[in-house]
Amino acid sequence: MGTLLNPASALKTSPGARVRAQALSGRCQELIRTGAVRPVPPRDAGAALDDEGFRLLDIRPAWEWERARVRDALHVPLFVEDTDGGPLTLLKKSVHFGYVGLWTGQLLTTVNDQFVREVERMVPNKDEKLLVACGEGLRSTIAVAMLHEGGYGNLGWLAGGFNRSVDGDFPDVEGETKLQYATVGGVSYVFLQLLLLLQVVGKEGR
Repeated sequence: MGTLLNPASALKTSPGARVRAQALSGRCQELIRTGAVRPVPPRDAGAALDDEGFRLLDIRPAWEWERARVRDALHVPLFVEDTDGGPLTLLKKSVHFGYVGLWTGQLLTTVNDQFVREVERMVPNKDEKLLVACGEGLRSTIAVAMLHEGGYGNLGWLAGGFNRSVDGDFPDVEGETKLQYATVGGVSYVFLQLLLLLQVVGKEGR
């Protein structure tokens, strides 16, 4: 489902798929501990991209990408909208909307089973440096492990995701909102805008 609170919840198709997601996320953490994958906090991402030759690979779903994105970043979503019209999927969609979609604006998703192949078409050189990023830094752990399994050997992971970034970490941002708010939608986005407005009014009233 959309925004993840736990990497294992990324794959909703079967218990086996959830186990696979959890294993991939754990594999990424192991790669980070051994130094095979480099964690890059948002404050250091600009230097990694400008000075060290990393290319930013944004794996968020399309609706988050459309809200805000870093100019010239590669975009290959790890999760895509679940368009299956079967009765079980329709039931999942109704439950998802009631519990998650209305509040966050996130759609019911399924794993993009062409993810690694799509990255390979964009980046055929598997020695190229890729900084893999998502909103919260959870989905990207799964993507990093998949890409490492696929032969990519120079991977970075955006630690904490775009949500941990601040203005200026990524100066070339396009879209309708700030990069750190792109995962927020639905009713929660309305509350966020109200909170930001109250903060501005509070500062002006001092």
